[in-house]
Amino acid sequence: MTAGTPDRGVFGQRLWDLRRKVGLSQEELSHAAGVSVRALADLERGRTRGPHRRTVQALADGLMLDAAAAEALEQAACLGRPRPRQSTPPAHSTMALPRDIRDFTARVPALEDLLVLVQHADPAQPPVSVVSGQPGLGKTAFAVHAAHRLAPHFPDGQLALDLRGTDPEPTTPRDALGRLLRAMGVADWAVPAGTDDRVGLFRSVTGDRRLLLLLDNAADETQVRPLLPATGPSLTLVTSRHALAGLEAVHRTHLEPLRREESVEMLTRIVGAERVRREAQAARDLANLCGHLPLAVRIAGQRLAARPGERLGKLVTQLAAEGRRLDVLQAGGLRVRAAFTLSYERLPPATKQLFRRAALAAGPNFSPESAGVLAGLSIAQAAEYAEELVDAGLLQPEPAAERYRFHDLLKLFAAERLAAEDDTETYEAAQDRAAQWMLRRATTAALYFDAECRQDPPTGDPDPEDSPGDRTQARAWLEAERDQWLAALRRAGATGHHQQVIDTAEAMHWFSDLNQHWEQWAEVFRHAVDAARALGSRPDEAIQLNYLAWAYNLCVHDYPAALAAADAALEVARGIGDGLQTGWALGHGAAALHRMGRTDESLDRFGEAASCLRAAASPEARLAELTILNAFGNNLRQCGRAEEALGIHLRSEAVCRAGIPGQRRDLIASYRASAQQQMGNDLAALGRLDEAEGLLRQALAQFEAAGMAAWSAPARLELGIVLRKLARHEEARRALLVARDALAELNAPRHGEAVAELRALDEVVTVRMPENLVRPDATRLAR
Repeated sequence: MTAGTPDRGVFGQRLWDLRRKVGLSQEELSHAAGVSVRALADLERGRTRGPHRRTVQALADGLMLDAAAAEALEQAACLGRPRPRQSTPPAHSTMALPRDIRDFTARVPALEDLLVLVQHADPAQPPVSVVSGQPGLGKTAFAVHAAHRLAPHFPDGQLALDLRGTDPEPTTPRDALGRLLRAMGVADWAVPAGTDDRVGLFRSVTGDRRLLLLLDNAADETQVRPLLPATGPSLTLVTSRHALAGLEAVHRTHLEPLRREESVEMLTRIVGAERVRREAQAARDLANLCGHLPLAVRIAGQRLAARPGERLGKLVTQLAAEGRRLDVLQAGGLRVRAAFTLSYERLPPATKQLFRRAALAAGPNFSPESAGVLAGLSIAQAAEYAEELVDAGLLQPEPAAERYRFHDLLKLFAAERLAAEDDTETYEAAQDRAAQWMLRRATTAALYFDAECRQDPPTGDPDPEDSPGDRTQARAWLEAERDQWLAALRRAGATGHHQQVIDTAEAMHWFSDLNQHWEQWAEVFRHAVDAARALGSRPDEAIQLNYLAWAYNLCVHDYPAALAAADAALEVARGIGDGLQTGWALGHGAAALHRMGRTDESLDRFGEAASCLRAAASPEARLAELTILNAFGNNLRQCGRAEEALGIHLRSEAVCRAGIPGQRRDLIASYRASAQQQMGNDLAALGRLDEAEGLLRQALAQFEAAGMAAWSAPARLELGIVLRKLARHEEARRALLVARDALAELNAPRHGEAVAELRALDEVVTVRMPENLVRPDATRLAR
C-alpha cells in the first residue's frame, strides 16, 4: 500500500471495487441497498470491517451480484467480524506448532529478549525476529520453545510453516501464502491466484489479529519478505541457516554453542541426574567432544538414554577418535553429519572448495589469505566465499579481525569432504604450494627486523602488491599468521626443503628477540638444526644450535636443554674453527649454568666467552661481545660483586660509544641502552640510587622507542624498585603495576618479582600511614 492510500480492509476494498465496476455512486448504491451513505462510506474506508450478514445481502442485491460473488463478499465480511479468542483454532490444526521439547535447556537471555520485544511491540511495525546460526545449534527447537512460551500473548493463534529452505526447491512465497491464508480461515475459492494479490490479502487479514507466525527453515530474504505482516500486533519468528542480513528492521537472535555447564545440564535432563553424577568428568568430556553443539549433545544423550546400561565413559572413548566422531554422533534419524550436509550441498562449487581446503589451515583460525592460497584463489575471492560460508553458518567470523574459524565438528566434516572429493595428490600439492608461499612471505616479513639486512624494503615476497609494507605491518602479519608459517616450516622440513627451513629460521632470529615470550622459537630452531644436519652444513648447525640454546634459556626456561644445545654448538664451532659461534656457545652455556645455580662454572664460561670474542675482529663479534659483557656483569652483580660488574658494563658502554663499523646507529643505541640498564642496576646495588634512576630511565626510553617490550618491562621493574628505595612510593607503584602487567603478558619469570615488590611497597605504606588512611585496595594492587 502506497503512502496516502487508505487501508480499506478486505471487505471495504472488495465493496469499493464492486461498486466502481458496476458504475454506481455511493448515493446510488445507498438508495438501491437501503443502507445509509454514511454507513456505506464507513464500510469502504475500513472503519467498519465486519457488517452483519443481512447488510451484506442487501449490498449484494443492490450490486446485482450472482451467488458466487455474493458469497465472496460475505466471506470478506466474515474476516472482519469479532471472533472468539482461542489459542489455536481447530481449523488451524494443519499448521499447529510442533510439540515443545520437555528437556529444552539454556537460551534464557535470548528468550527474555523476545519477551521484551513482544511487550514493547508497536502495531505499526509488527515485530520480526530472525533466529540464525550454524547447523545443529537448535534454531528450530529454540523457536518452537519460544513460540510456546509466548503463546498466551497471541490469542488469535500460533501457526508454524516449514519453508524448506534446504530443499532443492524451497517453498515459494505464493504457496506459503496460500497455506497461511487457508490456515487463517480464508476459503479456498477466496484465495487469490496471483502472489501479489495473496500478499495483499494476507496483510489485510493479519492487520488486526494477534497471531504468532513461525516461519522455519527459510532459504533467503526473497522468500521471507512477502510473508511478513505489514501492520498489526502479530509476531513473526523466522529461522534460517543463513543470516538473512538483507531483511530490514528486524530483531536478531544469533545462537552460539552452549557453555560447558549448559551442555552438561542438557545431558543431565536427557539421561538423568544419577548417571551424570556417577560419571561427572565423563559428562564434561562428552560435552567438550560434542563441541557444545546442541544437536550433538542431544544425539549423545538420546543414544545413552536408549542404552541405560552403557557407561558415559564408553561413549567418550568412541568420540575421542576424530575419524569416527561423526559416525558415532547419530541416534535413530538424528545425525550431525546430515545436518551439515544440508548446508554444504547448497553451496556453489568454488565456495565448497574453499570450505574443504580451509580444513588444512593450521591453528584455531585463519585469514582469507591462508585459505585462498590453499584453495588456489585470490585473496578477494577467498574473502567473498568465506563470507558466504559465514552466512551459511559453516564458518564463524572473528569479532575484531578478518579471520574465520570452524566449529570443531564442522572442521571434521570439512576434512571428510576433502578426503572424499579431493584426491590425495591434489590436496598434498595444495599444502606444498601453501607452505612455500607462507615461508617466502614469513622470511620477507622477518627481514624487516634483521639489523644486518641491507635491503629496504626486503625482497622475495610471493605477492608483493599485498605484502607488508613496513615493520608494523610485518610484525602484525607474523603474529597473526604464526600458526600458519610454523606449520609451513614443519612441512618444508618433512618434505626435504631443508635450505628453506634454515633461511626462514635465520631471517627470524632478530624478530625472535622482540618476542621472547613465544615458546615456539624452540621448535623453529630445532627444525633448523635438523635441516642443517640433513644438509651436512656444519656452519649452519653451529649457528642454529646457538639460536636453540637461546630459545631454551629465554623462551622455554628449560636450562638443562639450553646447556645441552650450547655444548653441542660449542663442539661443532670449535671443530670448524668458528670463533664467533664458539663465543656465542660459551655465552649461552654460561647463562644456562647461572640459571641452574652453578655460579662459579657460569662466571668462568662468561670470562672465556668474552676473551674469545674480543680476539675476533668482525663487527658481528663486537655485537656478541656486548651481549656477553652485559650478561657477565649482571651475574657478577648477583654474586655480590657490583664494583666488578660496573667496570665490565662501563667497558661495554665504551664500545657502544665508539661505534662499530657497518652497524646501524639504532642497533648500537639498543645495545648501549642494555649497558645503561645494567649500569643502573650496578649503581643501585652500590647504594647510588639517584644515579641509578637516571640510567634506568634512559634505557627504558630507548627500549620503548624501539618497541622492545621484552627489555622495557624488566627495565621498568628495576626502575620501580629504585623508586621504592628512594621512598617515592606513588611513582614506584605506577611503575611496578605497569611492569607487573607487561611481564605477565610476556609470560616472563620476573612477573613474580614484580608482584613481590608491590607487596613489599604496600607493607611499607601500611606501616607509615595512620590506620584510618590505609589504602583499602592495597592488597589487591599486588595481584
